[in-house]
Amino acid sequence: MRGAAAGEMPEAVAKKSNVQCPKSKVAWDLNSNSHLRRVLWQKSESFEDIKSWKKARTLTKQIYEVTSIGSFRRDFGLKDQIRRASVSILSNIAEGFERGSDQEFIQFLAVAKGSCGEVRAQLYVALDQCYFSLESFETLLKTATEVSELISGLMKYLKDSELRGSKYC
Repeated sequence: MRGAAAGEMPEAVAKKSNVQCPKSKVAWDLNSNSHLRRVLWQKSESFEDIKSWKKARTLTKQIYEVTSIGSFRRDFGLKDQIRRASVSILSNIAEGFERGSDQEFIQFLAVAKGSCGEVRAQLYVALDQCYFSLESFETLLKTATEVSELISGLMKYLKDSELRGSKYC
């Protein structure tokens, strides 16, 4: 963020969306109104502080809840697969963060993003089987898409950042 006045968003960051950084004090995020807003981050020492991990945890909780009721709970194949895929998202974010290398972190984030796509695809299968309401589907799909966007933003930040180190920021 060199060259920007205090409180101003640097031009290079203005083109990014959903940027998060686990160790920086300031990051930029795209809000629902498509306007950039400043997001203050406190220095974190663990993956539990990463916004995409928190959102992935929420998604996993929602997936476990919806797969525990009705006909979905008896479709063992799909139930187990969507649960594994949702757990894979937050697990890969955590493992990548703990590796200590920015390139490894990016690689694990790519796997996590792929798992987001897998969850979204399986949500369509479950909808087609009438395992939940359209409203539940839309809520889950929105959460999964948000997780994917957050991961993409973090990946972009890590790739574009000149900073290198054990915790990336």
